[in-house]
Formats: sequence, structure tokens, C-alpha cells
Amino acid sequence: MIEIDHVSKSYNKGAVRAVDDLTLAVPPGEIFGFLGPNGAGKTTTIKLIVGILKPDGGTIRISGLNNQTEALRCKAMTAYVPDEPEIYERLKGIEYLNFMGDVYGVSGAERRDRIGYWVEAFELSRAITDPIQTYSHGMRQKIILTAALMVKPRVLVLDEPMVGLDPRSSHLLKEAMRKHCDGGGTLFFSTHIMEVAERLCDRIGIIHKGRLAACGTLTELRDQAKDKASLENIFLELTES
Repeated sequence: MIEIDHVSKSYNKGAVRAVDDLTLAVPPGEIFGFLGPNGAGKTTTIKLIVGILKPDGGTIRISGLNNQTEALRCKAMTAYVPDEPEIYERLKGIEYLNFMGDVYGVSGAERRDRIGYWVEAFELSRAITDPIQTYSHGMRQKIILTAALMVKPRVLVLDEPMVGLDPRSSHLLKEAMRKHCDGGGTLFFSTHIMEVAERLCDRIGIIHKGRLAACGTLTELRDQAKDKASLENIFLELTES
């Protein structure tokens, strides 16, 4: 479970309020989609959840643990895929995956099976022994996703995970996301692709200027909006300046 309790984060000595008194909870078994315009606070919120940033105020808990005072325990049960696939370029793909397996304590047998499955599924077999610096953007996205899925975390946090993926890989990822939550895991992800959020998410949160503009199922969001035709229309209505 992810619990965000009255969390705020500012930049530029308080001049820019990126996240403003945000409160929400994502229980096990739920795919939670996080939407918002550029600069609304999505990536800042995600970096707060995974412990890259410290909040100015408020508390974030992962499975009941404070992610600041119990940082290592929280990170051990969380896998994070950033919006930009910036990783250790001088490592070969297989070296990076084995490194991540070591970090998360994945056993040798489990590691081989999981790496083998996802490398084949994402069509990385020919490139797995090449340095990551030779990978395209899409291949880097796939290797990071492979690492995240390989460790089978309790909590998955994904920032724009479909960017750079071909349609087949995007379909495989969506299936993996659903399977993760059907098995009792928690998933928090941001996206600009409204159709993905509409079809995949159990609940959706819309952030605008650092504040939560709306949160609920698609049906509940439609009840809050004047234009109920689609999630895109609801999004545009709720994020008007």
C-alpha cells in the first residue's frame, strides 16, 4: 500500500509549490493512474514516493513504513521506472540485470527464469550482451522494465512507462501490470495516454498545479464533471486554468 498524507514539496526556496498538501492512498491490488498537465507535479510526487526527494511536510508510507525513517526497507519492496531511462551505460544489459538482482536479493534460479522470460518477451535476446550505451531509447526502456519486473516488488512505481515502447511491448507491459495487482501488488503510474488510463486503471487521480483536482473510479470522475463523454474531456475540464 502507498499512503500519502498531507505531503508538500517546493522548489526555488519555496517560490514554486510543485506538490501542495497532497493526500491519497493506493491499496494492494489496485492500478492507480496519475494524470496531469506538464509541470503539474506528477514526477515530483513519484520521486517523493520512492524516496529520491524529501517532502517539505507530510508523510509517505509504503506498506505502513515511513519512507524517510525506514528508507531501505521501503526501497527493498519498491521498484521504480523513471520517465527517462538513464542507467549505467557502460554495463552490458545482462550485467545491469544481474546487478539489480543482487541489489534486491533475487536468487540465481529465479533470476535466470525471470530474465529469460522478459528478455525474450521484449525481444532483447540479441542485445542483452551489448553495452547499454548502444541501446536505443526503446531498448533502454525495456531493460529498465525487465529489471523492475524481474524483482517482483510489492510496490511498482512507473513514470510514463509506455513512452518509447512498440505496440507489442506496451501490450505485454499492460498485461504484466494487471497481473502484478491481481496477485496483491500495488501499482502507481503516471501517463499522458488517456486511453491507457481509461482502460487499465482501477482508480485515477488528476493533479493540477500541485493539488489533487479529482480522484476516483472513471464512473466517479464522470459524476464530478460536466462533460462526461471521455476521460480526455474530464481531464481537460478539470485542468483548465
